[in-house]
Amino acid sequence: MTGKSEVGDEQRASAARRRLLVNGAGLSVTAAGFALVYGVAARQAGFSFLETMAMSTLVLAGGSQFAAVGFVTQGVPWIAIVGFTALLNARHLLYSAALAPFFQDRPRIERAAMAHALTDETFALSIAEARDLGRGDRRGYWLAAAMVCVPWIGVTALGSLGGQFVPDPRALALDVVFPAAMAGLAAGFISGRRELVAAIGGALIAVAAGLMLDPSIGIVAGGLGGPALAMLVPTTVRATPTDPMSVPQSGP
Repeated sequence: MTGKSEVGDEQRASAARRRLLVNGAGLSVTAAGFALVYGVAARQAGFSFLETMAMSTLVLAGGSQFAAVGFVTQGVPWIAIVGFTALLNARHLLYSAALAPFFQDRPRIERAAMAHALTDETFALSIAEARDLGRGDRRGYWLAAAMVCVPWIGVTALGSLGGQFVPDPRALALDVVFPAAMAGLAAGFISGRRELVAAIGGALIAVAAGLMLDPSIGIVAGGLGGPALAMLVPTTVRATPTDPMSVPQSGP
């Protein structure tokens, strides 16, 4: 029986990885498009090829990389750049907390490597697979990470090398790719009123703060404001047939 259960579990894991490949195909394309824009923008901002590649490899955080490039060109002090980009990436603390129970049995050094490769897209793909299987799947996690990180780093190189031939990164019409991908990821997590309120409220707050202050501030404000609004929405508890309180009781 044990052998049959192990075979069945592996078959479920294989099926989950195939779904992950299908779901991640579009995200790989969006990561590549966004990386091309970043490579071009970094090159035109004066970053060398090595500096551009080091940021995509060591920082590995798309939105923060764009913000850092803009701050550097504006002459913002480095400590302010580090602090603000760290604030932009604070959402990864929540990602890590959600994934930690599924991979707590992995060696510390592997979990550190997983944390480095943790992006918005990697989280969305891996948490969906983990919940589907009811356990962590390290092969599935690294597959998800590779589908995002490999095109991000590889196409960054193409953008940096070809940036000198593009007069304006916006001419590529790819600056909408990342917001569209994030909207698609968010839609997949909406399963109730609270999630809907968080998504809509966060988007409205982010747009308003971005227009009035700065797009980077808008990201932080939306990320904090949306969940805060969702917490104000009361949850509804539906009675089920297995709930003793929902079944009429006989007797005195």
